[in-house]
Amino acid sequence: MTTFVFRNQTIEPFLGYDGMTYSGYGDISVVPQDVDRYIWFYQVPVNADAIQLAQEVESCCDQLDYVLARADKHKPFIIFSMVDLFPVRLTGEDRAVADAVISFNSHAMRLAADNSHVKCVDFSEFTSRYGAEELVNWKFYHMSQTLLNTKLARDFQAWWQRVEDELALRRKKCLVLDLDNTLWGGVLGEDGVDGIKLGGDYPGNAYQSWQRALLQLSHHGVILAVCSKNNESDVQEAWDNNPSMVLKREHFSALRINWDDKATNLQRLADELNIGLDSMVFLDDNPTERELVKQMLPQVEVPDFPEKPYLLMPFFRQLVERYFRIHEVTDEDRAKAEQYRANALRNSEQSRFVDLDTYLYSLEICLDIKRADDHNIPRIAQMTQKTNQFNLTTRRYTEEDVRQRINKGWPVICMNVSDRFGDSGITGAIFIEPRADDAVRIDSLLLSCRILGKGIEEAFVKTVLNLLRLDGVRKVYADYLPTAKNGQTADFYDRMGMTCVSTDADGAKHYELALNDVYEIKNCYNIRVL
Repeated sequence: MTTFVFRNQTIEPFLGYDGMTYSGYGDISVVPQDVDRYIWFYQVPVNADAIQLAQEVESCCDQLDYVLARADKHKPFIIFSMVDLFPVRLTGEDRAVADAVISFNSHAMRLAADNSHVKCVDFSEFTSRYGAEELVNWKFYHMSQTLLNTKLARDFQAWWQRVEDELALRRKKCLVLDLDNTLWGGVLGEDGVDGIKLGGDYPGNAYQSWQRALLQLSHHGVILAVCSKNNESDVQEAWDNNPSMVLKREHFSALRINWDDKATNLQRLADELNIGLDSMVFLDDNPTERELVKQMLPQVEVPDFPEKPYLLMPFFRQLVERYFRIHEVTDEDRAKAEQYRANALRNSEQSRFVDLDTYLYSLEICLDIKRADDHNIPRIAQMTQKTNQFNLTTRRYTEEDVRQRINKGWPVICMNVSDRFGDSGITGAIFIEPRADDAVRIDSLLLSCRILGKGIEEAFVKTVLNLLRLDGVRKVYADYLPTAKNGQTADFYDRMGMTCVSTDADGAKHYELALNDVYEIKNCYNIRVL
């Protein structure tokens, strides 16, 4: 990825050189079009004249508007919020510079709200970790115009990588929790429902605040699950009867409450939720249990749990920053916990049937298939970033990448899946690149793992192929590009009747299909093309 950085000071030691091009200091005369994205990094200069400095900061709004109007609107534009790294106030009531900084940051946030390709990054989140004497190295400033202390470069790069992951909507999917001395204080089997520490005075109030915070994590799309050595009936009684309990049974998408080892139970949870082990974070107060999971399931993240309850809220912030924060949350994210619980009910329902088609009819599956639009593009981009198992090419796209392809005439089609248990949201997408002579190439095909196992993937692709045929397409090309996680899709195009014309040394396969006939689709799906 190539990036052009607008800056008013030296920032190369922090953002690096690979793929980066930098403007001159304060130079907005050149706004290149042949880059993949833009970064705006203007910070408060050093100047003891507060009036002059405030005017200079205020002028940054006009400069930013000038650049944004000339930049390619189909490419990401990232604005760092402005921070005064060396505030000088000659009088106690002098707020001119501080007010100008607030005004610029408010302006940047409005630009982000009004333009989907603009994202605003809170730079103060990084700088607030350090004291004023740590932020600036005056020797380097006077020698190279590097105001931010270069000793912080490694810390900055680690922070910036997390921000990049947030912007790309990459995060862990599931938080798995032990119960005793993790979700509440004490041991339920020994202390009883009313004896565990939850609510009231310390340490019960710390555990209750912790549960409230975890509930908010669930509301923002993180799946919560339980892995505990306990009697399930005792736990259910605590959920039902302890008035201080914030997290109840309905807040957890899956449970493993038994006396089996936790590594085995975590694997079972991953299978039930149909997610990878590398999507999980496991919390347990017992270091022995944590070590077992680290040894047996190295894909699972197992952070050290705080030894004192009063450290739970700082620990929560660390979890969010390290594993779970993304730049924005989609409607599908907010509904995710309920969707996974509904999926567990579907799996339970399937055990009642010996015939798959009868089971599928009983689900009353509805597939809504439509073109990408401003409402669903964020979710489609998010899927490309996060979907690994059923992903034929595993190409990662940002929102602006999706818009660029649509503007080039690519059909980008998504699918919303629902049934009598609930709405799974947008869980499928296909990117189609037009070619010459009535031909197209399937660039990307991906489905969320939580809807697999019901033939939905075949119904989706067959519907899209029938639509392409109606539009005059007569030849379809497609590729399977192997990864460590998408092996289950290796023969998908074969099953769809496509012809494999070549196979590369790395296992990549290339297909062709003459689109002559209409595909028949099982009538157990209610398919609506919107």
